[in-house]
Amino acid sequence: MSAPLDIEGPAAPPRSNGELVFAEPWESRAFGMAVSLYEAGAFTWPEFQAALIARIRAWETTSAPKESYHYYRLWLAALEDVLVRRCAVSTDEVTARTRSLARRPSGHDHRDDPVTGRADVP
Repeated sequence: MSAPLDIEGPAAPPRSNGELVFAEPWESRAFGMAVSLYEAGAFTWPEFQAALIARIRAWETTSAPKESYHYYRLWLAALEDVLVRRCAVSTDEVTARTRSLARRPSGHDHRDDPVTGRADVP
């Protein structure tokens, strides 16, 4: 099974010459998490697409005129929305993890998680 990615429209991921484009390593990891969770049956692709389109529309409605568009931030937020709705993770867990990751120095994609002591890969 493979995720039926949109090629055009608001939910279509950024591409260059037909290839997916990721500006930073976390973007490809967020992409991979969503596809892997879909393939594992955690949610349906239409459910994820609807959440992503809702996040994009909300951004378009509320963003400042010169605010930069960050597709994969919206992708990750949509994934969080779907997982919270499915009770796979709680809003409190997402908030705590977000705060933990925000405290890390810029450019540090890998380090031990202060809570678990395990290697941490966002």
